[in-house]
This record gives sequence, structure tokens and C-alpha cells, in this order.
Amino acid sequence: MKFAYRFSNLLGAVYRQGNLNFSKDGNAVISPVGNRISIFDMKNNTSETLPISTTKNITCVGVSPDGCLAVVVDEDGAALLVSLITRAVLHHFHFHKPVSSIRFSPDGRKFVVTKENVALMYHAPGKQREFNAFVLDKSYYGPYDETTCIDWTDDSKCFVVGSKDMSTWVFGAERWANLIYYSLGGHKDVIVGCFFEKDSLNLYTVSQDGVLCVWESDTEPDGLVLKKSVDKSKPARPEEDEEEEERAEGEEGEVIRGKTETPKTNSKIKNVRYKQISKHFFNKEGEFNNLTAAAYHKPTHILVTGFASGIFHLHELPEFNLIHSLSISDQRIASVAINSSGDWIAFGCSRKGQLLVWEWQSESYVFKQQGHFNNMASLAYSPDGQYVVTGGDDGKVKVWNTNSGLCFVTFTEHTSSVTSVTFTSSGFVIVSASLDGTVRAFDLHRYRNFRTFTSPRPAQFSSLAVDVSGELVSAGAQDSFEIFLWSMQTGRLLEVLSGHEGPVSSLSFSPVQSVLASASWDRTVRLWDMLDSWQVKETLPLTSDGLCVTYRPDGQQLAVATLNGEISFWNPQTAAQTGSIAGRHDLEVGRKETDKITAKQSAKGKSFTSLCYSADGESVLAGGHSKFVCIYNVQEQMLMKKFEISCNLSFDAMEEFLDRRKMTEFGSLTLVDDGAGDEDGVDISLPGVRRGDMSSRHFKPEIRVSSLRFSPTGRSWAAATTEGLLVYSLDGSLVFDPYDLDLDVTPASIRKQLRLQEWASAIVLAFRLNENALKQEVLETVPQQQIPVVCGSLPDIYVEKLLGFVASCLEKSSHLQFYMSWAQNLLMLHGQRLKNRSASIVPTLQSLQKSIQRHFDNLSKLCDFNMYNIRYAVALSKQKGIKRPAEEEEDDEDEGMSEASVEETDLML
Repeated sequence: MKFAYRFSNLLGAVYRQGNLNFSKDGNAVISPVGNRISIFDMKNNTSETLPISTTKNITCVGVSPDGCLAVVVDEDGAALLVSLITRAVLHHFHFHKPVSSIRFSPDGRKFVVTKENVALMYHAPGKQREFNAFVLDKSYYGPYDETTCIDWTDDSKCFVVGSKDMSTWVFGAERWANLIYYSLGGHKDVIVGCFFEKDSLNLYTVSQDGVLCVWESDTEPDGLVLKKSVDKSKPARPEEDEEEEERAEGEEGEVIRGKTETPKTNSKIKNVRYKQISKHFFNKEGEFNNLTAAAYHKPTHILVTGFASGIFHLHELPEFNLIHSLSISDQRIASVAINSSGDWIAFGCSRKGQLLVWEWQSESYVFKQQGHFNNMASLAYSPDGQYVVTGGDDGKVKVWNTNSGLCFVTFTEHTSSVTSVTFTSSGFVIVSASLDGTVRAFDLHRYRNFRTFTSPRPAQFSSLAVDVSGELVSAGAQDSFEIFLWSMQTGRLLEVLSGHEGPVSSLSFSPVQSVLASASWDRTVRLWDMLDSWQVKETLPLTSDGLCVTYRPDGQQLAVATLNGEISFWNPQTAAQTGSIAGRHDLEVGRKETDKITAKQSAKGKSFTSLCYSADGESVLAGGHSKFVCIYNVQEQMLMKKFEISCNLSFDAMEEFLDRRKMTEFGSLTLVDDGAGDEDGVDISLPGVRRGDMSSRHFKPEIRVSSLRFSPTGRSWAAATTEGLLVYSLDGSLVFDPYDLDLDVTPASIRKQLRLQEWASAIVLAFRLNENALKQEVLETVPQQQIPVVCGSLPDIYVEKLLGFVASCLEKSSHLQFYMSWAQNLLMLHGQRLKNRSASIVPTLQSLQKSIQRHFDNLSKLCDFNMYNIRYAVALSKQKGIKRPAEEEEDDEDEGMSEASVEETDLML
């Protein structure tokens, strides 16, 4: 199962479009990111991306009241029923038209979907024993234009639908005699939100032009009467009296058509009526600002409204008292959500890809994350695998925690695209190169830019490398064809290496020697000797333009990707080529919508642009202008596995063939732009123009992989793509991978050995069965004093496996000293034999270092906190007033003890 990597997480993107939802407990935000769903847990400070994806970008998500199910709908109307417990897809469905909103009823028995000008009510899956998960109950017609929003009453008896035709419609979820439908006007723009008051039929409606209407009903929810009970008490009515309601039983379910005139009244039952009691305006003093999102928390009566200018307001209803007003950005707020307790408010800004959670009572951010505004250009892992740094076309350098999946620092000093990023060997310094003509070094202790390297003449740096010692920094220019060398210590320019006759596309330092390899578009790879006055040591001739060069971790091999789609392997000592892989056919490039040629013809010009060796050096990871990432075996020069990183058809160059159904006499239908302008509500000034501004730009990003890296632990790899930073891991998948299995290896036989206190035998059997839970049970049963004896008697073949398992347990377990004892004894007793297999043991040792470093960081913070508290207490005791001599003597003793305890804490740290 060496290459059984599964999608693990999506970093670098937190929100794209669609509606935000809170989990049932209110501690996590469920956010649509492209065609995937991410869950951000703010209580535990972690993020998780579900291993499901739709065929296009997600537009709306509906979460059931119990928090177990979610209905996810994409731009085309294709829906997935997802279990939020098992993270699995339960059902596929297609609404055949774009869906604007979806909402479950509070009792969880129904959900309403709005598409075009119709509201469809379905039975919620799982509540009744039905073969089909999506059973249509009723169809509601009323609005003349597209529907925009939904809300339910608390008792699930009625729901309200807002529309673009400026009307709001109240419908009965059951066949009520006194409320079939009711149409409300009063607005002059698109309805953005409509909300029922708590335990009432009273309504609030909010429109795009910033107007709030308050509607009062003359009937309580208990006053709704079922039609069947009325029908029994009176004779059957003639057919002409049923004009207000048309029913068509069958596949479509029951159809209810609303009309603009008031429904006919029943002589016995008075129909529900609404009255507008007040009207409020958000846009005061003549300023016009489109209201783009709204949410209402019924228990606290708080209305949150977001605007196109990035401002949001909190009002208390029905008095319309302004509680709070703040500007979170200069971009449009696309979605607003409030958690169940009403403390936290989530905001999504689609333009910036920003997700914020605001606690309004303390006026502070609980959560604030933003992805790269443009494409992500490069990435690098820290030496211990705990952090990933990314550089983007927006000029930002972001550092992400691989455990939590969240960004904890952003450096914004660059003024142009960041082309390359890397860590130094210490892991505390990040170096980045940019097209703005600077190379910058950032300190991860103080979060500051402490070095800026520049060239004598302005140059655009396209590649970057730092040597093993962290002292030499090199960057290649794409306009002057030169390589610049600086000293990290002094910041001075040491040398300018000239010789290439084309842009320098990639640089790589040897891990074992002071040799720099540079690949260029002039069809050469040059090896520069850093010790011998920076002279060219060797020149390797290539068959095509060099795009990427990288050293094997042991420094004994060099891999080069060229423009003709080949990966060639070289021996840097003898300058001889040892092999090559023709990978153009493995890329499988898709056809762009503007291409005049087929995908097969366009693939001839495609190639790999990023390479990375695995930690053991046996395989190489390759990616480029395609949705595929390939893993090749270097020795056999063959494809081992191919990963499809995305199936999102909202990106360009995804399909091999153009869709013939989209071809018209004017060409492809996708190229005929129907004025799909900004979502900010551009004024429609021309007759016949359906939406947007005809001069606005329509952009569809192309899928590509710009950078790839294996984690130092070897357990995962990351790819910087158009979607974001995709992480594929071996840890997330439940793969049963037994080792040397026979009939005697069973859980029962393993536990029998434990009862007999045959510890070494039990460990060997558990690792042969290779079930993590059982391995952990066996290890934790072994007494602490027996650990050295067991480690000494283990066969060599199991030592490496046990060390890897201890490293993974150490990361999550609270038994810190116990697992540290295992690691220490294994390394002390088998260190020499492990050293002989240094290439294969490196990932395991990196994983162990990552786990220990994480615990060290957490404990050192706790120790620092305790130490400062002790010092504060000592300082406070010294500041007390005049004391009696006896008290002073006692205090002196206490101070001595306190100072001693502080010294002990310092020694521990």
C-alpha cells in the first residue's frame, strides 16, 4: 500500500461562493470551497475538507436540524446527499435547473428547494422508509421571476419564499384551509431575505435596495386549520369553487398555484391576512449601497445584514435599533450565517476568498482566514513536516499548519507575484523569490522580514534555492539569464553567475555537496561548484528546454523535466544520463473551450513543470498543465500511479472532447457570453439584456499543477493547483494491509500471548495482522520496565515498523513519556543497524521528529505561561506595603522558594 494516497485536506482556500452554515452545536462552520465542502472547527482550531466533490462549483448547501445530513447542490442543479457523520455520499439527484436556495424544516421532516420561479417541497431522507431518498411532496408556484430565499416557521407549518419580482410568498406546508398562499408586496427591489418571527406568523422582509418591511399576521400558528377537518363538517363544494388551488397527483406530487388576487374566503373560517406595520431604511443620508446578504436569529431578535461595500449591520427587531456596524473589507459580503446561540456570525466574501467569524458581544474575531487571491504558484514543506509555506500570484507568502489545516501568518512585503518559496534546513526561516526583483527572508519566531536581497540591476526572479547550511541563497532571473548568490548572514551579494543563454527556470542545491544545479531554456543544466570560485563544474545537454531540476535526497542523482514532456535522470558525478521517462501521454491534457485543435494535438506541446523525489529516492512525483499527477518508479522508469486531482468542470481544460450539445452556428455556446457580469447588481440599462454588464469580463480558470512536494515524513504529498493546496495522505484512509499473514495470526491468538506475558511475540503477531487499534492495545499493555527487554529481542524487520507506529501514536496520544521510552530504546539498541538503511529510515525519523517537536512546542508554551505567572506572583508580593519583621522573614523565605522554583523551571526548559 505504498502509493495508497487518498485526498486528505484542502488548504489555501476557505470560501468561494454559496451559503455558509453552522453545525448543530454552533462550533463549526460548513463552507463550500469550489466543488468541495470544508468544515472549520473553531473550538478545536482545525479544518477538514470532506472527501466528496461535485462536478461543478457548489452554489448552495442545506444542513438538517440534527446536523447528520447535508444536501449539496452545484451550478447545474446536480445534488448530493451527504452524511456528515461518515463523510460519505448517500444519494445522487439532479434538479435539472440551477437551485437558488435550500432549507430543511425545523422538525427535519421536509426540505424546500427553490429553482427558477417554483418552490419544491420534498420529504427529508431517512424519516420515512422509502426506496427513493428524494420524494417530491408538493410544488408551489407563485412568483413570476426567480426565487431567492426561504424561511420556515418554528413549528414547520408554513414557509416563506422571496423572489426577484419583488414579491414575497407565504405557503402552507400542509393543506391548511385558511392559508394556502399569501402574496406580499411593498418592495421596489429583489428580496434578499425573509424571516418569520419566533413562534409566530409575523414576517420581516429585506430587499436589495436596503429596505426592511415588518408584517403582522392576524392569526397565531395554532389558528391554522387543516382542510380535511373542515371538509368533513360541510357538504362537498362544486369544482368551480376550487380555483385558488390546482392539484395534479402523480410523479410531480401535488401542485399548488398561487395567484395575485386574494384566495376565496370560507364562510366558516377566516383566512390569514397580513398587514404592514412599519418600514425601515438601511441606506440613510442618500448613500446607495446594495444589501447583498441577511440572516436573522429568532431567539435574540437580531438581524444581520451584509452590503456590497463590505459593511455589516446588527439591528434588534422589531424596533430596528442599531447595535453594531463594522466594515470587514472593501469587497461584497456574499453570505451571512448565525450560530445556534447567536454569539458568532460568519461572513463569506467570494471576491477575496475570505471567511470570517465575528463575536459581536466582545467585538472580536473568533476566526479569520483568507486564501490566495490569485493562483498559488509554489509551496514547500518545513524540515519536520509541521508547516507548509505557499506563495501566490497575489504577492503573499502564507504559512499553514499541516495538523490544523489553517494559516497562522501571512507576509505581504512582496509587491508582485511570488514565484518560489523554500524553508532553510533549520525550519525557522522562509525564503521567497518574486517578480518584483527581491528575494526576502522571513523569521518564523518573530514573524518579520529580516533580510531583503536585491540585484544591482532590477531583475525578475523566477527560481530559488538555499543550500543545506542555510548560508547561501541563490535566485535565477528570467530576463537577464543570470544567477545571483547572496550570503544569508550579511545580506551581501556574493557573486553573479553568467553563462546561460535563456531564462533560468529552476535551481537546486545538492544535499551533500556545495554544488548548485540550474536548468534553463537554453537546453542545458549547469552544475556550479560553490567551493571552487563559483565555476561551471559540468554542463549537461538536454533535448529540449529545461523546466525543472531537482536532486535526489542522497545527492547521487539528478532529475530534469524538459519541454518535450520527458523526465531525464543524470549522474551528477559522471555527467552521464542514466535514464529517461516519456511522460507526455500520461499527462492527458484536456481541451480548452477556445482551442481550435483536439486535446491529443495540444498535448504535444505540454510537459511536466514540477518534480519532487520521495524521501527514499525510489520514486518521483510529477505534475504540470493537467489535472493529473503521476508517480514514477525511477529504477524501472515506469508509471506507478496516477491521481486525478479534480473533477470540477467549472475549470477550463478538464474534458478531452468538446460537448457537441453546446455547439451552435456561432461556435461554442460557452464563448457566447450572455453578459455574465459582477454579482454586485450592475444596472441593466439596455432593453433585452437579461443580466449584468455586457462589457464585463468573463473568466474561467484553467486547471493546472504549479508545484508539488513530498512531505519529509513520506506519509503525504501536497500539490499547489488552481483549486488550492491539495494534500494527499496515507493516514486518512482505512486500508487493511496485513504483513506475512497466516492462519495463526488472529486477534484471539495475539491476546493469548498478552495473557502469557510473551510481549515480543504479541508485538510481532500484531504487526503481521497490521490493525492499528490492535497494535496500540498490545503496545500499551507492555509494562514500562519491560520496554528495553522487548526492544532488544525484536527481529530487525519489525524495528522500523514499530518505530514508525510509535511516531504516529506519539503525535496523537497523551502517553508522552511511555511512547518516548519506546522511541528512545529502539534508537539506542538498533541505531547502528538503522543507520545502514538510512535511505529508507529517513521518513520514519522525520515523522518522529515532527511528533516530538509538536509536543515540545505545546509544553514550552505551557511552561512559559506558568513561569511568567510565578514571576508575576513574586513581583506582586514584593510590592506589598510595610510588613512586620516576622512577616518579612516569612516572605523572604517564600521569595527564596519562588526564585528557586523559577530557576528549576528555567532548567527544565
